[in-house]
Amino acid sequence: MPTPTPRRRTVLTGALAIGAGTLMASGLGAGTARAASGPTIAGTETWGARPPSKALNVIGSAPDKVIVHHTATDNVTDYSQAHAYALARAMQTYQMDSEGWIDTGQHFTISRGGYIAEGRHSSLSTLQSGTQHVESAHCTGQNTVAIGIENEGTYSTVDPLGTQYAALVDLITYICRQYGLRAYQVYGHRDFNNTECPGDRLYALIPQIRKDVAARIGGDPTAPVWPMLSVGATGERVRTLQYLLVQRGQSLTVDGSYGPATQAAVTAFQNTSHAAADGIAGNQTWNQAVAPLANGASGSAVKAVQSQLTAHSIATTVDGAFGPNTAAGVRSFQSSAGLPADGVVDARTWSRLVA
Repeated sequence: MPTPTPRRRTVLTGALAIGAGTLMASGLGAGTARAASGPTIAGTETWGARPPSKALNVIGSAPDKVIVHHTATDNVTDYSQAHAYALARAMQTYQMDSEGWIDTGQHFTISRGGYIAEGRHSSLSTLQSGTQHVESAHCTGQNTVAIGIENEGTYSTVDPLGTQYAALVDLITYICRQYGLRAYQVYGHRDFNNTECPGDRLYALIPQIRKDVAARIGGDPTAPVWPMLSVGATGERVRTLQYLLVQRGQSLTVDGSYGPATQAAVTAFQNTSHAAADGIAGNQTWNQAVAPLANGASGSAVKAVQSQLTAHSIATTVDGAFGPNTAAGVRSFQSSAGLPADGVVDARTWSRLVA
């Protein structure tokens, strides 16, 4: 989550102190689950959650990424299960009463002691299903496509504790297995929004987290790498950016020239997605603009893929309809780029197309 004001830190600390006296008995309670090959996760019933204020939106598909956060609260030395449950209640109380959200924003919370708690209701049951997830409120622009994990503490100048780090890797590994995600689909909050979250030190650990997850589930953990584009740039990469901006609702002529109109469209998109609004298309802008595409998709983003395939000497009609020929072209490109040839244009395929 974004780095809080002192008021937020005070609110959370106070809520923890108040909530600690009303904990359930230690041990696994109702709603706690241990997956056959996953970590123990305390469900909302176990830690004493309030019901959501409104009906939650359960999305009938898997997410396409995991986003890591820190709570930006004190690095406490109470590593108990009791504290972990109090933390979960404090997070929900703050987010519902002060932020006005309908429930906890994130899907899961990991305490300094390494205890994992379900955050938003139904996050655990949908994760166990492997086919659904719950719309959340942890990262603007990604709340319908990403699982959010809060890590208790502030990791701007110190690393998380080993127990907490191990729990984070365990949880992400389980999420990836359940949803069929790859290790490179793990990000930090600042990859999307203009925020310090998850702190410089935890953010610096994201590549290692990907490697540790890949060691368990297999695959290449190398993350997408994006070009930096600004006024004066020209060519196919600019054309791709323009197509993506049109797909995201911006009014723009796709001409492959990064002029004032493209700069204005980039800035407007950055403002709506809470990215750094500087008119320069970098990491946050690309991460927010791309979305997975597969057979059956249509629109300007498909035209971006088709135009890129043609630029890579894979003749493709630029008609905005992702059919069998486009899928074949994508698989051909993926094979040549050393990527899994599944015909799905995920973030890493996007990044290789525009590299």
